[in-house]
Amino acid sequence: MIRSLALLAMVLCILGWLGLHELERRWEQPLAIQADGLVLTVDAGDSLRAVTNQLQEDGVMPYPQLLLLYGRWTGMDAQIKRGEYQLRQGMTSLDLLNLLQSGKVMHYQVTLPEGITLQQALGILGQQEALEHALSGSDDERIVTLTQDWKSPEGLFSPDSYRYVRGDSDWQILQRAYQSLQQQLQQEWDTRDDGLPYETPYEALIMASIIERETGVPREREQIAGVFVRRLQRGMRLQTDPTVIYGIGEAFDGNLRRSHLADASNPYNTYRHGGLPPSPIALPGRAAIYAALHPAPGKTLYFVATGDGAHVFSATLAEHQRAVRKYQLRRKPNYRSSPEKQ
Repeated sequence: MIRSLALLAMVLCILGWLGLHELERRWEQPLAIQADGLVLTVDAGDSLRAVTNQLQEDGVMPYPQLLLLYGRWTGMDAQIKRGEYQLRQGMTSLDLLNLLQSGKVMHYQVTLPEGITLQQALGILGQQEALEHALSGSDDERIVTLTQDWKSPEGLFSPDSYRYVRGDSDWQILQRAYQSLQQQLQQEWDTRDDGLPYETPYEALIMASIIERETGVPREREQIAGVFVRRLQRGMRLQTDPTVIYGIGEAFDGNLRRSHLADASNPYNTYRHGGLPPSPIALPGRAAIYAALHPAPGKTLYFVATGDGAHVFSATLAEHQRAVRKYQLRRKPNYRSSPEKQ
């Protein structure tokens, strides 16, 4: 009898050991993830059970119950975070649970280039598949409310690269861009040069947007700013094409005509109206804001595009007319008047 009980105990121990060994093997078995990895999306409100069930259906996790039991035992099942996760080959169930608890989700990046309009920025955000599209356009009530202290929402958002995760919205990106622009503008305004023809930071922002649209090569920003600042100080009209084009809006077909320059009904026509236009005409970067508040000294009052993104600067009208004849009336086949952003 004693011998039988001993034998039974030995068998039970062996079976227990084998069972534990099998559980350990299953627990440490890598998930069935392909070499190029797998993207797992955890939506808000998803439970660990929902995640493991999906992975089991996809053939990735053969033993989901082990992970559920461990998660419940440790309390980690209530700590998983929403988002997109990159699962890599060789990961175990415990690796997965640690990843879901860490919140180390996949990040995306969207770039809003300097010199684009708000409408163009919204178009870029609208092309991001991982972003939630909450905004209806530049006249969306949230944008109007956010920028209600300004004449227009144009130019009030910083062009930059923004990181985000799936589930973030275009509205969240735009709010970050707005806060960034406000900080940059105030910081640059606080260190501005003396004697500038601006009464408010907003006027400097308008100038910065014009500089941004006129600049083809970064080294010329301060020179272009200097020309415009001196023209304002002397009571001269800015006479800059980008403001006219902005005022024409969607009706502009790429050809700026004499009739456009003579149109006094366009409030952005700086050939017919003195001073600054009513609002910014684009999203200026920090370098353009800096240039507007730190223009290069000198005597130049004119500049003309040379066709390669750069300009020739002149101090007198006679010099300017000679430059116009050279570069505008004898254009090369590859001439471009619009600056290409660097």
